[in-house]
Amino acid sequence: MKRTLNILALTAVILATLSPVAPVYANTGPLVRVKDIANFQGVRSNILIGYGLIVGLAGTGDKAGPVTQQTMVNILERLGLNTKSQMAQIQSKNIAAVMITAELPPFARQGARIDVTVSSLGDAKSLEGGQLLATPLMAADGNTYAVAQGAVILGGFTAEGRSGVVTKNHTTAGRIADGAIVEREIDFELTELDKLRLILKNPDLTTAMRMSKAVNKSFGENVSRAIDSSTVDIKLPERFAEYRLPAIEKIEKTMVRPDMEAVVVIDEKTGTIVMGEDVRISTVAISHSNLTIRISELPQVSQPPALSEGGQTVEVQRSNIDVEEGQGHFSVLKKEATLADLVKGLNALGVNPRDVISIMQTIKAAGAMQARIKLL
Repeated sequence: MKRTLNILALTAVILATLSPVAPVYANTGPLVRVKDIANFQGVRSNILIGYGLIVGLAGTGDKAGPVTQQTMVNILERLGLNTKSQMAQIQSKNIAAVMITAELPPFARQGARIDVTVSSLGDAKSLEGGQLLATPLMAADGNTYAVAQGAVILGGFTAEGRSGVVTKNHTTAGRIADGAIVEREIDFELTELDKLRLILKNPDLTTAMRMSKAVNKSFGENVSRAIDSSTVDIKLPERFAEYRLPAIEKIEKTMVRPDMEAVVVIDEKTGTIVMGEDVRISTVAISHSNLTIRISELPQVSQPPALSEGGQTVEVQRSNIDVEEGQGHFSVLKKEATLADLVKGLNALGVNPRDVISIMQTIKAAGAMQARIKLL
């Protein structure tokens, strides 16, 4: 009997050794709060825009133009001064027409203050020292939600002399801290919603499923379900009917480990490359050689001999072309190479960011990169 048990135990060990082992995927990435990767539907900012006039500039405003002139005439008329007949005589360089933009945050109440940004609309040289006159700010529905006014703060300056100009940063755009007062509120109450809906900032099906499971675990029952890669619906239990805000706080503080797509972002304009850690490279050999072509123009002057008749002095172009081609080197990346292996291999070749972009696109074209390339 004892011998039979030993044989059965040995057989079990052999079968376990021969059985295929399921791959184990480590949960990489940090735990983050739900509020950092998702928003509640309806809880959003609203864009405001307006057109106004900045006064008090030291001769750096717009030149005489119909838009700026008409704006000033309209403002003076609202103040009881009729200047239409003298419109052509208005030649002030101390004013500038500007566009005002702002974001109305969610649940902004009447009387609250928000920051605004002003940008020159005409040919003003600088908005330094300017004062924005009262300007209504409208949303996409055409209603006025705030009124902006205040002193403009720039992040630079301009100093001009007779023979030169010194400019630091951008002087035709600035900000007004707390420069607008909210006059109208958005009609939206979070506590009146029967169903809550989370919208992921970066849509991903795996992240949505993990978020739904984490919320259910936090409440101890099934209160949420993932609808698609960007939406998670939450139906709060009846016991939270009068305690919606604590329940929403509980949801926002729930910790989730988000998943991310393997993607390589390339900005060809600046030569910037950003790669996620999940980018994988199959077995591939990379060869890189530098080809440099230099063209030098050396104009020479040809003069006729002394005392010659009919000769002319002419300029003759001489071009010198040099071609240098570096020796190609192969760098082999092994199977299942990681991002670190790829970067190490490219650094070993001594390539610059522009060449890296070309190499990355070629690796993708060869089917050796398991990632999506996103061009900006």
